[in-house]
Amino acid sequence: MENRDSESIEKISALREKRNAVLLVHNYQLGEVQDIADFIGDSLDLSQRAAETDADVIVFCGVHFMAETASILCPDKVVLLPDINAGCPMANMITAEGLRAKKKEHPEAVVVCYINSPADVKAESDVCCTSANAVRVAESLDAREILFVPDQYLGHYVSTKTSKKMILWPGFCPTHVRIKPERIKELKREYPQAKVVVHPECTPEVIALAHEVLSTSGMCSYAQRDEVREMVVGTEIGIIHRLKKENPGKKFIPISEQAICPNMKLITLEKVLWCLEEMSPEVKVSKETRLRAKASVDKMLEIGRES
Repeated sequence: MENRDSESIEKISALREKRNAVLLVHNYQLGEVQDIADFIGDSLDLSQRAAETDADVIVFCGVHFMAETASILCPDKVVLLPDINAGCPMANMITAEGLRAKKKEHPEAVVVCYINSPADVKAESDVCCTSANAVRVAESLDAREILFVPDQYLGHYVSTKTSKKMILWPGFCPTHVRIKPERIKELKREYPQAKVVVHPECTPEVIALAHEVLSTSGMCSYAQRDEVREMVVGTEIGIIHRLKKENPGKKFIPISEQAICPNMKLITLEKVLWCLEEMSPEVKVSKETRLRAKASVDKMLEIGRES
């Protein structure tokens, strides 16, 4: 198996150079895929990095909406998703048609769209946000009402940090709702010195027990602090590979071994190799959708620059 892996890695390396390609890998991917990344991180950070490179080809090792976001920000690059079936259940819980209907019910509301959503939903939104900047985006808006889509739990978390009236779309991440408060209580007893860090896609009961509520990039930064020696991690367990690699000697305990996103595990070294050989599957957002979706992403980036 190791020989086959090293052979695949060599071929990927040669093709990466030949195609002038960059490999973007999300924090939840398999360890073997993380280890060959040019850039590793969360979805928006990766797309922004791609836009800054002079690569002709982006291989996005993540899920479909992430490849779409890369296409929105990098229209002149070829964006490849090594497994076209790697979707996001939360992103599939909302449609542009459904959002249009909800907007008619709340004509005064500003639509804030979590980046974990399809391109045509971003196109129907006023501004995007990430899990890291959702509170800042909400606070920046000159609006009393916010229609927050599609993650009700991230939206609920934002509602505890702002005085805005939040109307929440009933979507959620199936992986994060598998993280249970009872297990956190057990781990706190077992590891009394450990910091409990959870993702804001978790339920309010889980968030209430955490020392910190952070995005995946926030967790990676937090883990590097000197005072953090043990960390109970409340997100998809793929991130543990990166945390251990970047922080040797520290202990990282997943809250739940069940916190696995099957779609994030679909991409393998072999599939990365195949997609570079065949230059497919390609993800391309139509020009009309791209321009409207990019406006909501750009507005978010402007808010980030102002802060």
